[in-house]
Amino acid sequence: MNNPTNNVVNRSWQNFLSDNGAEIQQDQVVSFGDPQQEHKAALTTTILADLSPQGLIKVSGEDSLDFLQNQFSNDIREINPQLSQLNAWCNAKGRMLASLRVFRTTDDYFLLLARDLLETTLKRLRMFVLRSKVMLEDVSNEWAGIGLAGTNAPVLLARHINHLPEKTNQVVHENGLVVIRLTGATPRFQIHAQTSALNTLWQALKTEATPVGYPVWNWLEIQAGIPHIVASTTEAFVPQMVNYSTLGGVSFTKGCYPGQEVVARMHYLGKLKRRMYLAHVETETLPDAGENLFPAGENEAQSCGKVVQAERSPEGGVDLLVVLQIAVAETGDICLGSENGPPLQLQNDPYPVDNKA
Repeated sequence: MNNPTNNVVNRSWQNFLSDNGAEIQQDQVVSFGDPQQEHKAALTTTILADLSPQGLIKVSGEDSLDFLQNQFSNDIREINPQLSQLNAWCNAKGRMLASLRVFRTTDDYFLLLARDLLETTLKRLRMFVLRSKVMLEDVSNEWAGIGLAGTNAPVLLARHINHLPEKTNQVVHENGLVVIRLTGATPRFQIHAQTSALNTLWQALKTEATPVGYPVWNWLEIQAGIPHIVASTTEAFVPQMVNYSTLGGVSFTKGCYPGQEVVARMHYLGKLKRRMYLAHVETETLPDAGENLFPAGENEAQSCGKVVQAERSPEGGVDLLVVLQIAVAETGDICLGSENGPPLQLQNDPYPVDNKA
């Protein structure tokens, strides 16, 4: 999520971070003064990151469950206060308008998504409310989010809550905090709360965790193989192309939602021609989400894929999540930006991926 936005920003939270050494550009914390060392810290220590590039929509009302069930790719009925869920919101052609993480409290549902998609998502979702007893509101100016990752993360967090979520997607609500366990090579947690509660937690955690800019957290998401749809990639991918069926972001038994027929047909016919890969490229220029990829050396070559997200690697160059034609990925060389651009080096998948849809 590299693209800033003009949507509602939690100024109180950003002022707090600025007072604590954050360097903020276009409403995003880019670093705490030493980006290179902060990236390296992700390899060796526990890091603490601001998640302001993620926006938050609250969904309330007695028809909330049915409303969300009819809109998103996953079975919302399986969500409870102790379990969050990845979801895709698709257009009628099955293309993802947004990627979301949905969690709930006792009374309300919350939608985490790229902040540069929040305004359009909120406006379009409201078009489907009609007579349903549902209210959708942007609460990004009231809530804030932080990420905590590293070997020592569970120990640090256990000093502030009595019970830790142990499995991926599990949630704990305690002391005004919503703590979500994420996948990753080392323990990772995403924590959301009202601003005042998060101020207190940040002050406590920063004494033993290294504060870092959002690019470091984005790199950890890339390493974990978790895609984020942003404004420049909206409507570019069917959920299976970004491995959402592997990640548990799609239910094939829940019933209808926008684009469901396309997503289901791809699944039951098993005709997946593109999927997401982890890759590395040696370049000084950070690629944009949505940038095209090409077969190496072919004159007037057509694009064989796109960048989903990219971030500088602690060890140099750039790490990326990319969606590629499977046939090209398995047989040919791939370049960034043009057929003569820097070559991609495909890495081991962070999780087992079935090339069937």
